[in-house]
This record gives sequence, C-alpha cells and structure tokens, in this order.
Amino acid sequence: MAFIKEESEDLKIEETLKVKQEETEEQTDVMVLKEETGGTIGRNCSLGVGRNWRLRAVNTWKRVRGVELSCSMSSLISHGFQSSNQDFSFGPWTVTAAKTHIMKSKDIERLAETMNMPALPEMLFGDNVLRIRHNDGFGIEFNAIDALKRVNNMQDSVKVACAQEWQESRAESEAPKEVVKRYDWTYTTDYRGTLLGEHTHIKVSPTTERIDMEKLRAREQIKFFEEVLLFEDELHDHGVSMISVKIRVMPTSFFLLLRFFLRVDGVLIRINDTRLYHEARKNHMLREFSTRESQMSALQHIPPAVYTDPNEIAQHLPLKLMECEKLEFPERAAQAGSSE
Repeated sequence: MAFIKEESEDLKIEETLKVKQEETEEQTDVMVLKEETGGTIGRNCSLGVGRNWRLRAVNTWKRVRGVELSCSMSSLISHGFQSSNQDFSFGPWTVTAAKTHIMKSKDIERLAETMNMPALPEMLFGDNVLRIRHNDGFGIEFNAIDALKRVNNMQDSVKVACAQEWQESRAESEAPKEVVKRYDWTYTTDYRGTLLGEHTHIKVSPTTERIDMEKLRAREQIKFFEEVLLFEDELHDHGVSMISVKIRVMPTSFFLLLRFFLRVDGVLIRINDTRLYHEARKNHMLREFSTRESQMSALQHIPPAVYTDPNEIAQHLPLKLMECEKLEFPERAAQAGSSE
C-alpha cells in the first residue's frame, strides 16, 4: 500500500473490506472488503464477533465468570453454528480455515499455568486457526495460543479502578492462588502470525514497500473469504478484548487482516492490526503492523455508539506505531513462482 495516511481516506479503504457475493458460486461480485467485527461477513462466515455469536457454539461448554453452563443443543443448532475446516487452493498455496468450540475450563486452567498467567480470556478458541501454507512446506498461520504468548504477563498495562477487583474475582473463580499475580489483564498482543517451515524458511526484513491499496480497490472476483475468531473477553463487563483474523482470496492475490481490538470503558481504545498481502508470481509477501490508540477522554466528541465499532472508531485513533516487512520465500519457491 502506499504509506498509510493517518486520516480517513486510506482508513476508509482498509476498513471497508465489504464482501458482497452473488447467490451462485460461479458469479461472485468483487467486493470492497469491510472489516466488520460486529457480525458475520459473507456466506462462509458462520461466527460473528459480538455478544450474540456465543449462541452459535454447538457441543461446547460456555464459560461465564468461572461457571460452566451447558448450552442447549436445540437453541444452538437453531443459530446455525457448526465446526468447520475449509481448504482453498491458490496456485502453490493452500489456505486453511479451521473453526471449532471454545476450550473447556480445565484445559484453559492448565494452559494458564503453563503460560504463567493467572487467567486467560473467557472465550478462548485454542483449536481455531487460519493457515497459509506453500506446497514446499513454508508459510504462516494465525492461532490463539501463539497470540497469547505475545501478551506481557509480567505487568498491568492498563490501570483502572476495577482492575484489582477484576483480577481477584477471576483468580478466585478459575484458579485460586495465595497471591494474585500482576499481568496484562487486557491481553494486549502484538502478534503478527507464526511462521511455518522445518527445512525451508521465510526471510523477514524491514522494507519501505507498501501494500498497494489501489489494487485492492479494483473490482475483482472473490474466490474465497473466511473469518476466524481466536479469543474474546469482556473484561468483567468493563469493555472487550478480542482478536480475529480474516482473509479474502482473489484470482491474482490474497489479503489478510489480523485485528486485536481493546476497549476499556472510560479509559482507552486500542487497535493492533496486521495486514498481509501477496500477489501471484511475486517471491514475497508484504506485512504491515500498526498500533492505534487513544484515551477515552480525547474521544468525547465522538458518539459513544462508535466506540463499540472497531471500523468506525479506527479512523479517530492516532497512529502510534507502523512497521512494514517483506516476507521473502525460499529461493526454490521464488523461482517456481516467477515461472507461473
């Protein structure tokens, strides 16, 4: 992309990833992808990203403040959720989107102990993954566990009046301990994906090259679209912390957005975005990571309803950090790609 401007024009391009598909598989209109986090996008998206999506889990246990509630099978089925595992081929690449149920409490407690964290997000989808793998074995994937490994578990990053009470209630209900450890209870993560490959590796280096948003604006058929939620937590009813990843594949390229969204009511809003773009016959992918953040006190001129919509509020958040990288493929794959 041409370098992201901090104001609305480019944000509207990026944050309007609107997916608009025709009823038939053969004729799908191109979309301007909309980065929606309040509900489902496209026909393939069976899981929304708001409070209502919880009703869509089947054969799972729902964890609410440390209490497990058995979900009604009939009511869940009526909302249409089912586990899915989809593969889509794009040249030498295979895109895999796996979505299943939230982890059980006991599994989460064991994982929290392993990760040395007093508590983990209430809704943790440990087996959900979005993976992009080349035929030669290298690639990149996005999963909840690796995202949580990038959380600073040694300090509180946000100080609010309810933070201590919240931590103590979580510790008491989920994994009682003599002392409540300090950790980032907002689960803020700068996760940018997990590189894959045992014998062949992607080389990562800084770059001044940008994702070309003009190409993404072009009307092009959407061959595949999917969104995968990795985790979500309502911060004891004091906001929301969540991370999800979505991808769209066109005939000549694919574009991915990994978004961490944090809203601590009365305190701040933060968005960490990772964008990944690859054009067919190129020997690399471009990855851009950005952080936008603002104190709530600086957003008083914005209608409160906008605070809950990451796409709308993003254009009002100052850019704090921007890093651009080139992910270069191993030489053999690069030569094969250039000959396609």
